[in-house]
Amino acid sequence: MISRAARATLAGLLAASGLVALAPWNSQATPPGEKTVTATLFEWKYDAVARACTDSLGPAGYGYVEVSPATEHIQGKQWWTSYQPVSYQIAGRLGDRDAFAAMVGACHEAGVKVVADAVINHMSAGSGTGTGGSTYAKYDYPGLYQDQDFHTCREDIADYGSRDNVQNCELVGLSDLDTGSDHVRTTIAAHLDDLRSLGVDGFRIDAAKHMSADDIAAIKAKTADPGFWVSEVIHGGGEAVQPEEYTEIGDVDEFRYGGHLKSAFQGGDLTGLRNIADGKLPGDKARTFVDNWDTERNGSTLTYKDGATHTLANVFMLASPYGSPNVFSGYEWSDKDAGPPAGGAADCGSGGWTCVHEQQAVTGMVGFHNATAGTELTDWWDNGGSAIAFGRGDRGFVALNNGDGEIQETFATSLPAGTYCNVARAAPDACDGNTVDVGDDGTVTATVPGKGALALHADAKA
Repeated sequence: MISRAARATLAGLLAASGLVALAPWNSQATPPGEKTVTATLFEWKYDAVARACTDSLGPAGYGYVEVSPATEHIQGKQWWTSYQPVSYQIAGRLGDRDAFAAMVGACHEAGVKVVADAVINHMSAGSGTGTGGSTYAKYDYPGLYQDQDFHTCREDIADYGSRDNVQNCELVGLSDLDTGSDHVRTTIAAHLDDLRSLGVDGFRIDAAKHMSADDIAAIKAKTADPGFWVSEVIHGGGEAVQPEEYTEIGDVDEFRYGGHLKSAFQGGDLTGLRNIADGKLPGDKARTFVDNWDTERNGSTLTYKDGATHTLANVFMLASPYGSPNVFSGYEWSDKDAGPPAGGAADCGSGGWTCVHEQQAVTGMVGFHNATAGTELTDWWDNGGSAIAFGRGDRGFVALNNGDGEIQETFATSLPAGTYCNVARAAPDACDGNTVDVGDDGTVTATVPGKGALALHADAKA
């Protein structure tokens, strides 16, 4: 079994990942297609994801849904058990192979593509019987891997200033695959190809920071058709492995973005968000997010517990032209190790699930993001502190008020004259009482409530 110390730190470390820039594939942080917003439904059962695609994600205009790992894993109720695979069969707590395939089909029918979370850096930290009935021991996974398929450093990573230590030793006791081995590379590629055969459109590569760039490039090259790849790479100042190394193999989650948003929204000064791209990956390489399952537990970003401020940060992310947005939707927790309510049987009509992806301010901004694609930031305004506004050319305009009291302002925009729906408050087909007029000169006179937003776009005229 995993040690108590490993258990305590696993939540903060399992997502350390990334992709290194050594391969010939084109990289695009805007995923292929016209609809580019991703929703991550963390630890949702696959049949629940299928319903979400049909009922909410597709109608709202999401282009992608990211789902938690499908592989058979160690037993246990903690969320991180999903990140300790013991075989590559689809037999985890979230659903079997048939449920997974049915989910992909339902999501495609709804116009939503599927990104699978792929755990390929490591296997488990102990021994036992997996969620699908497979018996295993550390470094011994019958029919898959044996001792020689793992790195010979059998100690925990202790020095993030050492590339060798980070990429060849063990992440919190997890058996570290020798991804330099042709057998390991071939086995992983076959696993990814199998997921692709079920219709998966792309992958999030877990713990890629702990694999060398050459190894990841070689694995990707062995796949029949790799699809869209994105990797989570936690930036660490002065560390040996950096996110910038990974942008040519696939796109990269930009962890500095969420930290910047937390600093701005909790610090009371949003003016610096005008230059949100400074010091980060190029916008065409970065996947942006307000939070994810690791950062909400380690305190490095805003979380659902921040309420309206968290919502406003998501509004900003979806309004900004920088990067490709990923909306995180998980579950409520007090115990950082706690697994999903009801084993992942998610239901936005009952308690326990945050359902951020269904909030009107968020779904309205998914439509805003789609409507303003390809436009630059224009018409910036701020009050020197807690309120900002900006346009997206003649396609959209947004104002955010992170203060406690309302603001009344006449904003200059580049929108054509007309009556628009405030999609931050109402859906365009049910917008009575939430319309705003844009004058012939492009000005908008509006009141923006405290912790509220105004969002107008050209595809949501009343």
